[in-house]
Amino acid sequence: MTETLSPAAPTPGTRFAVPGRIAVSNRAASVWQTATLTEIRRETPYASTFRFAVPDWQGHLPGQHLMLRLTAQDGYTAQRHYSIASPPEDSGHIELTLDHVEGGEVSGWFHTEAVPGDRIEVRGPLSGFFAWPGDRPALLIGAGSGVVPLMSMVRHHRARGLSVPLRMLVSARGPQELIYARELGAETTPVFTRNAPEGVPVGRMSAAHVAPLLAEQPDDGWEAYVCGSNAFAEHASRLLVAAGQPVDRIRIERFG
Repeated sequence: MTETLSPAAPTPGTRFAVPGRIAVSNRAASVWQTATLTEIRRETPYASTFRFAVPDWQGHLPGQHLMLRLTAQDGYTAQRHYSIASPPEDSGHIELTLDHVEGGEVSGWFHTEAVPGDRIEVRGPLSGFFAWPGDRPALLIGAGSGVVPLMSMVRHHRARGLSVPLRMLVSARGPQELIYARELGAETTPVFTRNAPEGVPVGRMSAAHVAPLLAEQPDDGWEAYVCGSNAFAEHASRLLVAAGQPVDRIRIERFG
């Protein structure tokens, strides 16, 4: 679910583009395509990344999501929305990072049964509101699997060698549950709520983490992207507003 804190914000256009590379129409995004699972990577004890080959994928913007469809042998189907973790530069492939949700019909199948070579169906990309094409300074704030669409933005920033400022705050219970820990660099500040390496404070994301980024923001200010649970999204957005972030420049994607 995506939203803005400003009810007067304009509705995003129906055509999205990464400058100089792709344009994706609603017509292309409405077609189901076959995706073949090629790789599974364990990220944490509860989350894994699933890489798919999708030869006809028309591209996406960092921050967008897709619809995934599984079909059982008896014809039963299950559909879910998932954020895309890979950057648009990963042509012909997409990656999804999924938590193993207890009792989850689709996530359970992926984590317990899926193997390379399996085929599913995907449709997208969907929603341009939470997308970041790399054209403005981005302040990314996520918790748990909320880091997934934000990582697509980080990867796009690196792949393009963009000079536009980008910073990320990501909250996890501990280092062992920090998704993409091996990839995170100087642009990222992790916040640990349950346990942390020696010398690193433990606690909820607070004004002490957010305020310095607003105090030293770029000349054009930040476009803030917040992704996480309902409770986290509310908490993080309040921290941003209290630190001086304009409400109409906060984009939210929440779940749960």
